[in-house]
Amino acid sequence: MAKISKSDYTKELTKLQLELNRISHWVQHHNKRVLVLVEGRDTAGKGGVISALMAHMNSRKCRAVALGKPTETEAGQWYFQRYLAHLPCAGEFVFFDRSWYNRAGVEKIMGFCTEAQYRQFLQQVPRLEDLLVDDGILLFKYWLSVDQEKQEERFKERFDDPLKQWKLSPIDLKSREKYQEYTDARDAMFSVTHRKKTPWTVINFNSQKIGRLDLIRHFIESFPKEVIASEQEPMPALKGKLRKERFAALPKPIKSYYG
Repeated sequence: MAKISKSDYTKELTKLQLELNRISHWVQHHNKRVLVLVEGRDTAGKGGVISALMAHMNSRKCRAVALGKPTETEAGQWYFQRYLAHLPCAGEFVFFDRSWYNRAGVEKIMGFCTEAQYRQFLQQVPRLEDLLVDDGILLFKYWLSVDQEKQEERFKERFDDPLKQWKLSPIDLKSREKYQEYTDARDAMFSVTHRKKTPWTVINFNSQKIGRLDLIRHFIESFPKEVIASEQEPMPALKGKLRKERFAALPKPIKSYYG
């Protein structure tokens, strides 16, 4: 498996994040709407790559969406309805940490939907995504791939680390035994939803650092290289002596624990 040092990773990520900043200006300048679906195996690193993508973007112009179990009301709606409520506005990025493709994966494998609901999903999702693209949304669909041996290693790390145990759910632990079932479900999903107009991009995430860099670079290369000139004026110097922070009344800052 390919490896990269922490220093080389940090250096390359910084370069890519500067490019992401340029792209975010382009998206805002042209009022584009960007929708990124990040799917893949449990432990692949979906949340980590979304965090890396968003780290230096304008927080008012990008959102991460990670929906939980449907409420009783949502369960009675059209399946896609709760996802569509989070679509991007003009000049905005939205990153889905899992998306409507839950129905083709965990819901099918774990029995959370009927066979009829699953079949209906596969019929409807290409038409839905065509409508989104036809309306001008820039749609990206990424699948994060990870071998079972690496997946087990990460499950064990999460299980043993109190700071990471929140990432594990009972469903995750049950899913460990269904690696091949998830493979079959993914391939069936790809056969219907990997299309020229709305393709999937598969990224190897056996190394999460390299996977992040590969995904971000692919994302960057999907946009024009146009540079939007900054309209920001030079920062003027302040006049007079710079003041220290002072408090005339309570509350005052606590005493530092660290000196």
